[in-house]
Amino acid sequence: MTPILFIDRDGTLIVEPPDQQVDSLEKFALVPGVIPALLRLRDAGYEFVMVSNQDGLGTPAFPRERFEPPQRLLLQLLESQGIAFRELLIDPHHEGDPAGVHTRKPAPGMALHYLRDRSIDLARSAVVGDRRTDLEFAARLGVGGFLLGADGCDWAAVAHALCNAPRTAMVVRSTRETRIEVALDLDREAPPRVSTGLAFLDHMLEQLGTHGGFAISLHCAGDLQVDEHHTVEDCALALGQALREALGDKRGIERYGVGEAETPMPSRTALVMDESRADAALDLGGRPFLVFDGNFPRERVGDLPTELVAHFFHSFCQAGGIALHLSVRGANAHHMVEACFKAVARALRPALRRAGRTLPTTKGTLA
Repeated sequence: MTPILFIDRDGTLIVEPPDQQVDSLEKFALVPGVIPALLRLRDAGYEFVMVSNQDGLGTPAFPRERFEPPQRLLLQLLESQGIAFRELLIDPHHEGDPAGVHTRKPAPGMALHYLRDRSIDLARSAVVGDRRTDLEFAARLGVGGFLLGADGCDWAAVAHALCNAPRTAMVVRSTRETRIEVALDLDREAPPRVSTGLAFLDHMLEQLGTHGGFAISLHCAGDLQVDEHHTVEDCALALGQALREALGDKRGIERYGVGEAETPMPSRTALVMDESRADAALDLGGRPFLVFDGNFPRERVGDLPTELVAHFFHSFCQAGGIALHLSVRGANAHHMVEACFKAVARALRPALRRAGRTLPTTKGTLA
């Protein structure tokens, strides 16, 4: 079955000018990132259909001879890169024109034949546009929708969402002691965004995302006026829950590495920071367990009590369904704690890896 990407034109493929009418070559400019994204989508099996409202096309206010040159240039540029459209659907009616009530977006009339075509994979199909009416058009077709622009996303995000089938999760955990919001994308690397009120914990959580190879956003408002315990524990629980939800049924993940004898072995990493060394081995199979071996020479590193390091990983494992064996040796407590977090992150990276690319099977909206 073939997935279809229904693509708006002005503001989506071509930059929309202030007068909202691309009626000359001087006004022509491609939207940034469109060609690389379409190439990725084409290689992932998508076919493209242009669906565009062109107000008054064919009237004296917008004659076809002014529409055709930019349209031809657009098609030629894309075709030169190996990008072709399965169909061009253009509606010429003005908003409110009774003649276009069933065909002008967001009405689905122009694309109804795709809903009747059993060779089309509607579950993976989507609409890309720059207006809310494009999202409404997607909803009426029963497919996912992506909104481009300052209030939405860019073409790279569209390609990422459709080609990578990203494993994402957002968790909000609210108790009497803390309120935590955490978002994960296991298939995208991005600068981590962490704010817990504990500067050293922020630094450690950033290491998990940076060295684990995934995007993490975590914000915590906790009862630090009492002590650090609830903030550390609840951040670990929320993060573990988000990881578990993002992994879903875990289908296709490496889960752990393979030893020399080709028997399942935990994903294992040793990490050295000067005089300190941390060893981490983990299994994402769903059975939580922590074995921690290490003694820190100081009671605190910055604003983080070192006694809470093992407690953090215990809570993380319980919520995430992770079996983790973690040991650390050293003389500098800062190096030892940081080595622990980096070692776990480095063990997570191969365990999270998918053995093969999986295309999405569910609909969604990124707006």
